[in-house]
Amino acid sequence: MLLRSTRQSLFLLAGLLLSHYSPAQAPALTKPLLGFAPAQASAEYTLESQFDAQLKADNLREWMKKLAAQPHHVGSPYDRENARFMASLFKSWGYDTRIDTSYVLFPTPKIRVLELVSPATYKAGLVEAPVKEDPVSKQTREQLPTYNCFSADGDVTAELVFVNYGVPGDYDELERRGIDVKGKIVIAKYGGSWRGIKPKVAAEKGAIGCLIYSDPKDDGYAQGDVYPKGPFKNETMVQRGSVLDMPVAPGDPLTPGYGATKDAKRLDYKSAPTIMKIPVQPISYADALPLLKAMGGPMAPTAWRGGLPIAYRLGPGPAKVHLKLTFDWKTEPVYNIIATMKGSEFPDQWIMRGNHHDAWVNGAADPVSGMVAVLEEARALSELAKTGWKPKRTIVFAAWDGEEPGLLGSTEWVETNEELLKKNVVAYLNTDGNGRGFLGAGGSHTLEPFFNQVARDVTDPEKGISILERRRAANLVNGSPEARQEAQAGNDMRIEALGSGSDYTSFLQHAGIAAMNVGFGGEDAGGDYHSVYDSYEDYVKFKDTDFAYGVALAKTMGRCVLRLANADVLPFSFQSFSNTVARYGSEVKKLAETMRAETDRQNQLIQDKRYDAVADPKETMLSPTRKEPVPYLNFSPLENALLRLEKSAREYDKGSKKESSLSNAQKLELNQLLYQTERYLLSEEGLPRRPWFKHQIYAPGFYTGYGVKTLPGIREAIEERKWAEADEQIRSTTATLNRFTDQVDKAAAITGQVSAK
Repeated sequence: MLLRSTRQSLFLLAGLLLSHYSPAQAPALTKPLLGFAPAQASAEYTLESQFDAQLKADNLREWMKKLAAQPHHVGSPYDRENARFMASLFKSWGYDTRIDTSYVLFPTPKIRVLELVSPATYKAGLVEAPVKEDPVSKQTREQLPTYNCFSADGDVTAELVFVNYGVPGDYDELERRGIDVKGKIVIAKYGGSWRGIKPKVAAEKGAIGCLIYSDPKDDGYAQGDVYPKGPFKNETMVQRGSVLDMPVAPGDPLTPGYGATKDAKRLDYKSAPTIMKIPVQPISYADALPLLKAMGGPMAPTAWRGGLPIAYRLGPGPAKVHLKLTFDWKTEPVYNIIATMKGSEFPDQWIMRGNHHDAWVNGAADPVSGMVAVLEEARALSELAKTGWKPKRTIVFAAWDGEEPGLLGSTEWVETNEELLKKNVVAYLNTDGNGRGFLGAGGSHTLEPFFNQVARDVTDPEKGISILERRRAANLVNGSPEARQEAQAGNDMRIEALGSGSDYTSFLQHAGIAAMNVGFGGEDAGGDYHSVYDSYEDYVKFKDTDFAYGVALAKTMGRCVLRLANADVLPFSFQSFSNTVARYGSEVKKLAETMRAETDRQNQLIQDKRYDAVADPKETMLSPTRKEPVPYLNFSPLENALLRLEKSAREYDKGSKKESSLSNAQKLELNQLLYQTERYLLSEEGLPRRPWFKHQIYAPGFYTGYGVKTLPGIREAIEERKWAEADEQIRSTTATLNRFTDQVDKAAAITGQVSAK
């Protein structure tokens, strides 16, 4: 503890001293930077200090007031007005700015009816009550109603079944109890997975409709005071959101795999594969209460029960509900703002920085809190440019539209410009919503050491230590055993692998562009998400009162942009990637071994008719069914590929310590190799049953939605007990890793020319 405190004090002292030294005097005190020689690192720190001095919290505050003043969903007048306003700001700051427009399917409700028809009657309000403390909650004429975008049309009446969070494991529990949802309407709690998984699994199990509500145990009075007194979900709050099957493919469902230009060929929406197959409606816990109260059947398992004052029962029935939904299946424009500052030395190498600007309603937290940080970063860089500074590489800022319905704007832009982006983009840096609290970061593990240096150099506005040290402290208290051990040792912070849920998806997992997704949070909890209460008033009261963490986000991402734009040698590193992927390899091997042992155990217990050891003997259930034994999979090719990658990564990182001695021609060749390496982690065939997702290391889970699956082809084949496919995916992933390692070897050969001298 004392040593860590001393190190922090020295870092702070060094920072203070540096501010009084010229670049020529400072190198002895300058912390090393990946990609920069000592003299260049000193100049970079000076530049970053100048950048920080430009950042003003009041700008973030005023822009949030403007952007979140009215609802600005896709197709709304204020969405277009906000796009034009932001474009005018970028232009005024000297950026080459344009608005790129795509034309996407965006259904909105025409009819929404939900009613309990027996054994009692109740008609759901399906509205959020305005509160006097929040003026924008009263903008009812402009607001989208509560609904799930890309639900199917439907008019269904059926008994109700409670399915907990509605994930596959919950249906296993129901089936063990002899409860079938075929022909029924299910009611699921928000949480446990991304919302689109709930109706997807329900439809696969034969359900004809799906209701989703937020239980107060998870987000409501069981957590604290509800809005407007506190930040948590009040009884009428509803989480809107898309249920597009994004784990299959994000983007416009009518133009799969190609850009939704004005004249693009479009599918009929009735046959589009990623549109949900059953009607889905989100409801408040006020509307859920009468439905759940009317249910009978066995008691729900203890872990399934929520915070409402009822006995939670599974059904089916006797509660029977009528759900009728119809939508206007219209095409709307989405407006992507693209603002460019051209690089002075490598104009064809682009550093891209983005955040989305559309919202379900007013969207102060999601996404405006992140968008205003992007604007302030761009303004601060323009102030540096006025002094004569120019980035070596081109910087491209993007404000995406249509993220909320299914990453529509960014996906269509990437699909339209895919070949150009694969050629030019070095990295894509994403943020979304932002709040008070701890640093969170995910991304390509080739950028992990780079990002740790960035986090080392940004001070947390609340605690006065680096955002990296504060993250480590949080890991020590609340992290996994592995995270606690690494934090105790003072190791680099592991960045998370990326699944989906924001605009990095098409860059990383479709185009093979290294990406980061960054934000602050953890002390900004509450139920405003995708509701009418996600407002400026809510944000400044409960999220980031003085916009200190908005400025911290701008400092963090500004450094990412500046260092990538200015580095002599791009700060990609391969040992963290190698170590992490080796861990993923061990995980999938252990997964198969664990499944084999558990399957053998259960089959033996079933043979012995000892069902009580398979499940809770207090619950009523049918006899378990024997499962096919798990075969022994051949992981040797994968293990050999990982050993080869480890050796090559070590060789490159060893040589990279002398990369400042490379000639300009060698640096140019090396840089082009480095930022193209992520492309070699793609497979042209894509993942089984979802070829849009081409990345072989990271993908959203087929049944987790936003949640990541690493080595997804192998992992999901094992989880789904598709053994021939698992063998094929081991071979495919092995080939991918070997192609990637070939590129690392080429890079190591260039740095080795210096090491050998």
